[in-house]
Amino acid sequence: MMMKRLRGLMGNVYTNAKKDLATNTNPVVLYTVPDKVQAIIKSIRVSDDSGSGSTITATITDSASAVFSLGKDIVVGAAVPVELLTQPLIAKQAEKITVTPGNADRLHVVLSVLEINNNT
Repeated sequence: MMMKRLRGLMGNVYTNAKKDLATNTNPVVLYTVPDKVQAIIKSIRVSDDSGSGSTITATITDSASAVFSLGKDIVVGAAVPVELLTQPLIAKQAEKITVTPGNADRLHVVLSVLEINNNT
């Protein structure tokens, strides 16, 4: 609730989204662009906390439910964090970033984003 109020008062909000992909190997929505916001996603960082390594697949889904690949079966080695983006990614209102781990209970994902309010 507080973030919604701040978004209305401020033009830009720096924030992040974090997930521990512990449960299974189903797709998990990592981040959804809020209403009246454009997002500049600076980083999607993945690390293995199991010591065994894994893979990850990342997609972006637009507001019409079309799915686009950001990377498929990207190797995440044991104790070697991986940055999924080489350049910032622009995402529009309602678009979703989804990640799918190759193995359950091995990966942590952190997305860093600048949200730009379109409420003007």
